[in-house]
Amino acid sequence: MSPSGCWGLPVALLALLVCPGGLETSLNKTLLAKETQWEQYAVFGITQNTVLYCYFTCSEKQRFANGTISVFYPPKEVLMMVQPIWVTVGEPFVIECRVPAVAPLEKFTLTLLHGNESLHRQTFEGATTAPQEAMTTYNRTAHREDECYNFSCQAELDLQSRGGKIIRTTSKSQGLKIHEPKQDKQMVIIIVVVSVLLSLFVTSVLLCFAFGQQWNQRRRGSYRVQAAWRRLRRAYRA
Repeated sequence: MSPSGCWGLPVALLALLVCPGGLETSLNKTLLAKETQWEQYAVFGITQNTVLYCYFTCSEKQRFANGTISVFYPPKEVLMMVQPIWVTVGEPFVIECRVPAVAPLEKFTLTLLHGNESLHRQTFEGATTAPQEAMTTYNRTAHREDECYNFSCQAELDLQSRGGKIIRTTSKSQGLKIHEPKQDKQMVIIIVVVSVLLSLFVTSVLLCFAFGQQWNQRRRGSYRVQAAWRRLRRAYRA
């Protein structure tokens, strides 16, 4: 049996199969084409990993061959949240990325991005076919440059080992508002008061110096007048 394709929603999955004879399955099937040595069927309603059986006649003996159809749930919705969105430089914040439903978790990866830079990468494990929630969180300290680029989350489901391809889905980007740390109000008040007191002190020193200089000049002038009067009296007596 040769599966030639598989696509669609898991609740109504369609598989194209080529069998050398007839196809045995409890699922809904439709014969699409038929030749002497093969038949092509469309099988509907596959919701989990399913084994299908093809039968054929060889040398008048009926034989069977089986094949497994693997079901996957691609990461259709990737949700990312940055908390808080307003943060001060040096303060912590958290980035959370969540995929509500994905399967299988084997080789499923969530990558947190800042612009094109990879910040955090988590690869999950688990081969169950039931859809599960996948989530990762990352703690980061705010930097000034964090405001320059947006954050985003990329989900990647690698199906190459199962004959498929890599499916990637990216979340909506989200920015971060950065604030510079503010000085403590009490410290600002202390600085202002000290500055005013220092200014008053310097002003008082300058005023004292000026008044001292003026008083010295007046005192010297008085001494000169008294000395001239004495000289005058001596000259008169002589």
